[in-house]
This record gives sequence, structure tokens and C-alpha cells, in this order.
Amino acid sequence: MRPEQRSGFIPLSSESQISKMPADYNGTWDMVSNDNLDGYMVALDINFATRKIASMLKPQKVIKQDGDSFTFQTISSVLTYKSSFTIGEEFEEVTKGMDNRKCQSVVNWDGDKLVCVQKGEKRNRGWTHWIQGDELHLELTCDGHVCKQVFKRRT
Repeated sequence: MRPEQRSGFIPLSSESQISKMPADYNGTWDMVSNDNLDGYMVALDINFATRKIASMLKPQKVIKQDGDSFTFQTISSVLTYKSSFTIGEEFEEVTKGMDNRKCQSVVNWDGDKLVCVQKGEKRNRGWTHWIQGDELHLELTCDGHVCKQVFKRRT
């Protein structure tokens, strides 16, 4: 009898996959960069005055994660936007403070990334969050326009 058979150890085949826990997004995150917000907002048909105000803001994200359930708050001096969702479950979202449109959204894991697809009036709309070190990255997409934002975890 081989040693692994005596111990109850069952070797995994090369085809087996070991799933790892997704990233921990909990925390307060302060914005450090915001590239192409104006282009993204143009794709959403947001007016010039609102785009200029938004470009001056440095929002903070507060994320609460309990397994696959999330609450995201984006807080600025002008408004607070809150969204709650569970991974894999479609939900109705009103993009309050951005373009105020209703869309059907669903968020899924792609490895350690959170990927949201938003279906509604605008084509190819959604976002992706991921963590690198102490930074939270966010890519917002709409109709071929991409806004890249980076937040740093508050300690």
C-alpha cells in the first residue's frame, strides 16, 4: 500500500481545480486617479455642466462584503450612491447621480474580479473591480468608452 493510501490522502488529478476564496473588498477606499471620466460621461449623454462638476470630485468608496453579498457606497461632497447586490443574481439598478437610467444588472466573479453587466438603453455598459495590493481598480465601460479609476485602501 502506498503512503497516501494509508493516510486517507487522495491525490488530485491534473484536471482537478482547487477553488480559492475570492478577494476581500471590505473597506473604505479613497480615489487617487480618474482617467477618461469625461469620455465615459459623454457616452452616457451627461450634460457639460454635470461633467465638469463630476471631474472635480474625489469620491470615496465604502464596500461591505459578506461572502457573495455586497453593498457599495460611493460618497462625494455632492451625493451618495448606494448599490446592494448578490453575486449571480440580476437586480434592477437606477444609476442615480450619473445618468439616472434604469438598467438590469448582474455581477459575477471572474477570478478575483467583480464584473458587472448592465443592460438597458446604453450598449456595452458595465464595470469591473479588482484589487492589486492596497489599490482598488475600477473600469467603467459604455459604448466603447472606458473610464479607469484607482482607489487606495484607507488604513
